[in-house]
Amino acid sequence: MPRSARTGTARLTRVPEQPPQQPAQQAAQQPAQQPAQQPAQQPIVAVVGATAAGKTGLSLDLAERLDGEVVNTDAMQVYRGMDIGTAKLRPDERRGIPHHLLDLLDVTQPLTAAQFQGWARNAVADVRARGRTPVLVGGSALYTRAVLDRFEFPGTDPELRGELEAELAALGAPALHRRLAGVDPTAAAKILPDNGRRIVRALEVVAITRRPFSATLPGHEYVDARSVQIGVDVDRPTLDPRIEARVQQMFDSGLVDEVRRLLERGLSEGRTARTAIGYRQVAAYLAGETTLDAAVEATTTATRRFSRRQDRWFRKDPRVVWVRWDAPDRVDRALAAVHQVG
Repeated sequence: MPRSARTGTARLTRVPEQPPQQPAQQAAQQPAQQPAQQPAQQPIVAVVGATAAGKTGLSLDLAERLDGEVVNTDAMQVYRGMDIGTAKLRPDERRGIPHHLLDLLDVTQPLTAAQFQGWARNAVADVRARGRTPVLVGGSALYTRAVLDRFEFPGTDPELRGELEAELAALGAPALHRRLAGVDPTAAAKILPDNGRRIVRALEVVAITRRPFSATLPGHEYVDARSVQIGVDVDRPTLDPRIEARVQQMFDSGLVDEVRRLLERGLSEGRTARTAIGYRQVAAYLAGETTLDAAVEATTTATRRFSRRQDRWFRKDPRVVWVRWDAPDRVDRALAAVHQVG
């Protein structure tokens, strides 16, 4: 591993107090007029679970019933123009509910979990300071935990990161994944072999901290005890066809054209955005490296694999209150769990 003898202690990554905002969003995301330190009265609600399980619908239902606002916790919905492939709700689909942390970055800009943690916690504080309930929803399990739990991120070393990214480009993600398995098998088992961004970060943390990357993951300890996670429970035989249908709908709705436009705006240079499922498969098709049918199948396979990882992640958290995706009383069950902490 390059620079494995590097010394030094982990540094906390500094994050901006507020994310960049577009004019259209400023009204919905103005900083609170009350001090952020003022005691918050509303609980923090997170809707979690696998892709295509029905998290978005439940989050809107809960926000309506709780006088809430939605805080996005999907890493890729932060990017402008990444709409179809991330299943981002159009403004007219949001039921008039304010949504935060959408469309903040260009696809060329990187995003880290530490940055997102700062932005999301500020958004949550803002919503609560106005007497409303923040409802977190999104597919990025690590980002959700980063907002809810006591979680400090190791620092970063730009020189070391650059070296690892150069190796990633030269050797490929599977080779670096094998290296990670040699120094931190626990982390390697949790990261897909083709997820180069996560692999590079894990190797960087191991080198900086001289500890396994897995040792830096948070325990099950909320920052605020008035937090609750509602898991959308769906069985695999039901979920897999839903994923297949969702992927096909994305392609039918213009995903290829969306990726083509984003490539013109620098998607292939974006360290974070270019790794998104669906976008990298379509980019390969547009580059002539595969067929359209193969891109659809590869996207479906990658989404199914990702959904399994999401499900395993949340099933290990004993605090999650699970409600069946198709239960007629799922909203009432979720509200009962919220009221227990609120």
